[in-house]
Amino acid sequence: MKINRRDFVKAAGTVTAVGMMGFPYIALGAGKKVVVVGGGTAGATAAKYVRRLDSSVEVTLIEANPDYYTCYLSNEVLAGDRTLDSLKFGYDGLKKHGINVVIDSVTGIDPAKKEVKTKGGKTFAYDRCIVSPGISFKYDKVKGYSAEVAEKMPHAWKAGPQTKILHDQLVAMPDGGTVVICAPPAPFRCPPGPYERASLIAHYLKKNKPKSKVVILDHSSKFSKQGLFIQGWKALYGYETDKALIEWKPGPDNGVVEVKPAENAVVTSFGDEIKGAVVNVIPPQQAGEIAVQTGLTDEKGWCPVDGKSFESTLHKGIHVIGDACIAGEMPKSAYAANSQAKVCAAAVVAMLADKAPGVPSYINTCYSILGTDYAISVAGVYKLGEDGKIVAVKDSGGVSPTDASAETRKREVQYAYSWYNNITKDIFM
Repeated sequence: MKINRRDFVKAAGTVTAVGMMGFPYIALGAGKKVVVVGGGTAGATAAKYVRRLDSSVEVTLIEANPDYYTCYLSNEVLAGDRTLDSLKFGYDGLKKHGINVVIDSVTGIDPAKKEVKTKGGKTFAYDRCIVSPGISFKYDKVKGYSAEVAEKMPHAWKAGPQTKILHDQLVAMPDGGTVVICAPPAPFRCPPGPYERASLIAHYLKKNKPKSKVVILDHSSKFSKQGLFIQGWKALYGYETDKALIEWKPGPDNGVVEVKPAENAVVTSFGDEIKGAVVNVIPPQQAGEIAVQTGLTDEKGWCPVDGKSFESTLHKGIHVIGDACIAGEMPKSAYAANSQAKVCAAAVVAMLADKAPGVPSYINTCYSILGTDYAISVAGVYKLGEDGKIVAVKDSGGVSPTDASAETRKREVQYAYSWYNNITKDIFM
């Protein structure tokens, strides 16, 4: 299977994964109940598509917050190019599809009884449960860090209030101050995210505080789209010159292992203490807390699943999608989550009707905006390998060309915005 990368990216910017996947089963269930835990990108998509595939299935979506802020494009808020409210979505659109939306916190999932309990005291029975818990943070892996300290040294890895804290700190920072970004060890949500963040903060500094700079302290010695990022940093931010607005310090010695909130400083694994005017600590991650609590995670904190249906290999009848699951070679990205949710929805509807799930395919596109009229991307199609794990289809997708013209980089920004508008419409409307 070979796809021209430029045509792929253009298509991915204007259509959703459903067009490339297809759905073999519709109207197969009869009075069955599906409970979806978590209303983020994956959970909301799954709830909507179960109903679209079979309107006889009773779908309940349980989400703790009345509004969802997308992490994707949230770095533009830090750059001053986007408002936080532009990332906010509610659930009225899903209600129009006949989904019972419950704003409440899930306190427990009982795989044996097939019940979900909430903080509000309600119990929801299910025939199949889809869990989309997102991520939680391993605060204890960074000495001195905690949810409380994150109010001063924000992670901003869940969009919303944390994004505002980091934005306000950048605005208040004096010209000449250093912004320290502490990239976490892999795997983590949005592999290119810390480097896009560095780019867009540098974009803000270039316009408003040109004497300042961004320093990335990394656990890893390489990162997603590294060559393209560095090429962009050289073009836009003087990378590797004495006036560079971005400095990347690769791992493993530069990974942050301790924070000192009183000094606004961090300590690397090599023992260096580095202070910043603004310190963005992105801690190590694992699956969301309800997945851990339910026993859906392995020893590393992520959820093993059957790639054909995303059914947990630890608890039958429960499916895990999005950033929390172990999805082979697929990255922990928004488009991957959206694609997984559709595969999962089709599988759930089939299994409710005692049918075998179809053979799935999956898709991902990830855009990174580096500055004004400058974006890069990676895209890929995935399939089940012979061993049952999700693998990339050879020669599908790819990354932006290094010899792309300025017009192409500018066009990719518009593709990114088109993709965002389409995927959020696909999820929430």
